[in-house]
Amino acid sequence: MNFKERFNATMHYQPVDRVPLMDFGFWNETIPEWEAQGLPAELAKWGGGNRWDITKWMGMDGGWNTYGPVGMMPAMETQVIEETAEYVVYRDSTGVLLKESRTSRSIPLYLDWLLKDRATWEEHFKWRFDPDMPERRKAIAETIEAVDRDGKGSDPLCLNIGSRYGWIRNFMGAENVSLLLYDDPALFEEMVATIGDCIYAVCRRILEGGAKFDFAGGWEDMCYNAGPLISPTHFKQYLVPQYQRICDLCRSHGIDVIWTDCDGKIDDLIPLWLGAGLNCMFPLEIGTWGADPIKYRRQYGKELLIIGGFDKHILAQGPRQIEAEIVRLKPLVDEGGYIPLCDHRVPPDVSLANYLHYVREAKEIWCANRNVGPTPNVA
Repeated sequence: MNFKERFNATMHYQPVDRVPLMDFGFWNETIPEWEAQGLPAELAKWGGGNRWDITKWMGMDGGWNTYGPVGMMPAMETQVIEETAEYVVYRDSTGVLLKESRTSRSIPLYLDWLLKDRATWEEHFKWRFDPDMPERRKAIAETIEAVDRDGKGSDPLCLNIGSRYGWIRNFMGAENVSLLLYDDPALFEEMVATIGDCIYAVCRRILEGGAKFDFAGGWEDMCYNAGPLISPTHFKQYLVPQYQRICDLCRSHGIDVIWTDCDGKIDDLIPLWLGAGLNCMFPLEIGTWGADPIKYRRQYGKELLIIGGFDKHILAQGPRQIEAEIVRLKPLVDEGGYIPLCDHRVPPDVSLANYLHYVREAKEIWCANRNVGPTPNVA
């Protein structure tokens, strides 16, 4: 079986030679650390991202390809506001003002957001979600051509179904969007509807243009370590109708594996996503709250598909802990409907030796070494 066949069989509880072996990716900072530990220099030229070239070097499968120009178009120009030897202040492609250190590893400091109210929404954002603009129509046509070409390959293809809440939170900040739900709920509803209409129109045109996908996936990141950033009541009121119609569209075109990418404690939202038609959770962050893919499968049954759920912190601990977690997850792997991978990008505190040990043991325990490539050795 190739990767595409393996992916589809696993996600539909069908016979399969082995579970797909892949990963979320690696933090930018991880790559130079690994180069110093033996990662070939040609694989370390460009850091971060999904880096399927690295996983293939490790004898794993590659990764999926995602298609669909559903986001803000055109993106805003990045503007450097202030620059010193210690930091740079800039406005990014979504209008967010950031201060980024040049001397330490840290997420940027968020200084300001361009989206503040109805006036800034209409001036800077709303028109960028017009599904009929010439640039987007051109991108849709190019997407259909790309999917037709790439569909002949062995990698799974994903239809991009975008974000509703997550993008708005990015545009205006978590605190501001939380207040907006009470101060101006009509504006929040309009923003969700505008973005949702754009996503639906783009996906419909791509699908009606004959593009074939293995699954559909979106992104939200609407939870933190104590639960959702939006109440389940508001979630049901504003977001569930949007999820339902995009899921109905996907299923009408034969796409029945539909996931959302959401970090944090998602427990309160899982049943709402399932009810709306989103049936796969990714990357199932374990976190301090102790999420567990085995527990969720027991709770929701085979209706719930899972991609992820291997605690990234275990990878930094040592061979014994890594092996124990691989063994613990094996019954779920054997059941199907589950692709184990790191619950976020692999951080730099995970040594290359530890990660290769994880890959080697996963091949043996999850895959019985069937149809896997060799695992490289590093000094």
